Amino acid sequence: MSTIISKFTDAALSEMRQNHTYRTMRLMESPEASRVLLRDTKDGTSHEQVLLASNSYLDLANVPELKQAMANAVLEWGTGSGGARLTTGNKTPHVELESEIARFKGEEAAITFNTGYMANVGTISALCGKGDYVFSDELNHASIIDGIRLSRSKCLVYKHNDMADLERAILEAKDAAGKSSAEFRGMVVTDAVFSMDGDLANLPELLRIAHGHDCLLMIDEAHATGVIGKTGRGLAEHYGCGHADVTAGTLSKAVAAEGGFVAGSTKLIDFLRNKARSFIFTTAMAPAVAAAALNNLKFIDAHPERVQQLRSNVDFFCESLRREGLDVATSPSAIVPIVIGDEAKAMQVSEALQERGILIPAIRYPTVAKGQARLRASLMATHTKEDLLFAAHTLAELCNTSYLEPNA
Repeated sequence: MSTIISKFTDAALSEMRQNHTYRTMRLMESPEASRVLLRDTKDGTSHEQVLLASNSYLDLANVPELKQAMANAVLEWGTGSGGARLTTGNKTPHVELESEIARFKGEEAAITFNTGYMANVGTISALCGKGDYVFSDELNHASIIDGIRLSRSKCLVYKHNDMADLERAILEAKDAAGKSSAEFRGMVVTDAVFSMDGDLANLPELLRIAHGHDCLLMIDEAHATGVIGKTGRGLAEHYGCGHADVTAGTLSKAVAAEGGFVAGSTKLIDFLRNKARSFIFTTAMAPAVAAAALNNLKFIDAHPERVQQLRSNVDFFCESLRREGLDVATSPSAIVPIVIGDEAKAMQVSEALQERGILIPAIRYPTVAKGQARLRASLMATHTKEDLLFAAHTLAELCNTSYLEPNA
């Protein structure tokens, strides 16, 4: 058997190692927080690290009252759901969570999925099919890309955040389809916050273009919920504009639980409940997890100062990097990319940072384009100014040394 599997694995693994794109997993020995204990793979010891690599942007996973609330939910509801939502798995926490998501997002209704990935794949493949057109930003997340592939729709990729190119793609598609506006079915889909660059989608323009051409607009607010807008409600709050027709997101980042969601009209949610295969054909998330997400979302609503402190930390960190001589723009999100370029050099800088007590992973192909390897710093509301200054100074010191010289 091992010989047979080698035909499928060996060449690919060898190529990844040669191209510096082979991946391994770190082992954290403490809960996700602004500082963590990381196991050293060389000697087996554990070392404290400043964690600038977490999607738990508001650091809610360690709030004592929220941990206790989830523990209580496990005692009340048990450890699993026992079935799909449409059979025996639908429990009170699921329904209450969906109601809270809809309220938080300012929508009529919401539906939850077990992951954000399943929310995107299930929604896109349910709404769109053969003969339909999907217009996708070139930097969209893999879950959006896979949802489009699964839908068998005609996919047209437009240049990143380029609204003129989006409109060109829609006009060309309508012309090629030879259909009237009433017959033409198209959907524009985009990330709200692009996870490798930290920039924002232009929601007002997306609404104008999509609705001006009778297309649906879907946005994925995975990195926007709890982060963007004065109270963390996302792009619509940030821009002070209308909502997309379909708003997807995750409960595993700033909300610090697990699962994904889609929010929108009652008609949309009813449709997805009956058509989204990643909702229908899977066991429901554990009700205790749903209860935890519900409690955490209510906490965000009651504590907007957490969102504002995160914003303050991002501004401070970006300014600190610039004072150290690094060419970094102020990020509108919690994600701050430091582009290195070469994959091997990005790995070297990341490893040197870890040796000095700072964890910022190197992001490489295929997550980003070849030659665009970067350090992706992501901030928390609970990072201290001292930790951020230390990280900025160390980053600049390493980026100005032989790590970035040829053949280093």
